[in-house]
Amino acid sequence: MSRFWSPLVERLVPYVPGEQPKMANLVKLNTNENPFGPSPKVIEAIKKELGDSLRLYPDPEGEALKQTLARCHKVTPAQVFLGNGSDEVLAHIFQALFQHGEPVLYPDITYSFYPVYCGLYGIEGKPVALTDQFEINADDYRQPNGGVIFPNPNAPTGRYLELDQVERIIAANPDRVVVVDEAYVDFGGDSAITLVDRYPNLLVCQTLSKARSLAGLRVGFAVGHRDLIEALERVKNSFNSYPLDRLALAGAIAAYEDAPYFEHTRQAVIQERKRLALGLEKFGFEVLPSRANFLFARHPDHEGADLALALREVGIIVRHFHKPRISDFLRITIGRPDQNDALLDSLPRILS
Repeated sequence: MSRFWSPLVERLVPYVPGEQPKMANLVKLNTNENPFGPSPKVIEAIKKELGDSLRLYPDPEGEALKQTLARCHKVTPAQVFLGNGSDEVLAHIFQALFQHGEPVLYPDITYSFYPVYCGLYGIEGKPVALTDQFEINADDYRQPNGGVIFPNPNAPTGRYLELDQVERIIAANPDRVVVVDEAYVDFGGDSAITLVDRYPNLLVCQTLSKARSLAGLRVGFAVGHRDLIEALERVKNSFNSYPLDRLALAGAIAAYEDAPYFEHTRQAVIQERKRLALGLEKFGFEVLPSRANFLFARHPDHEGADLALALREVGIIVRHFHKPRISDFLRITIGRPDQNDALLDSLPRILS
């Protein structure tokens, strides 16, 4: 500890991202990146921005991207908020909408940035246990709170909560903001954005890192009632009034405009997810139903940490969590067909 640290810094327990190994020839299935690159139109759009205009600040409001997102999701641009990846959007949400002196509810097995933000902003977090089948029970969120947040599909489990159950949570908390974090929704779920005009307390957060293959650009957004968006804008403009650069704005617009490419790669991931799940089940794995671009699986005869280490020794990286209830699970990103084959081909020797 440095003597110059504030007491807050000493208490923080930072988020630990998935490993980005520097070794060559790895089968990298640990960080839920899209196995297929971005649309060629994204590359073209970014190249067009590489010129003298880079000496100028970008549009601080990102109006062109807001209009593109609004058209796609059938809302108004005033209902859209932009940030450097959904993590920054989430940070602004915790600061702007969750500071009510009551605990924020989130699943006990979920995206581990939620408790990190609670610590950063001095908010009490209250984990709500998933069921024995690792599902969210909507009735468990009928309790006093300062806000509710959960991913849908959930991470790292991949399980999806149907929209009628999501709506039950929203309706049960009319005086608090309910945030649905939809980083993976494009891989098999229906977005709660269709509900924002009916519920002024609903905020939906998405990212272009996963289904749009733009993890390297850092673009996220939220959609909700104008009042919620205004709160986020006030925080943003007190923190960083130019959140997205010219390249990110251009690339994000092009990614949304190339709908055929998005649909092609989305379906390719879904098909590989089905194939990989069946392959794992043939080797005796229990695989949770997933609507994300990853699988959550465990083997009855092997500890998760041992399997993760054995896979690493043959050049395959998956994610393992040393946490209660899920320590025997591996989170396996859906890769290209050849990467998934490499994983399946390695299992007979490892399991034996």
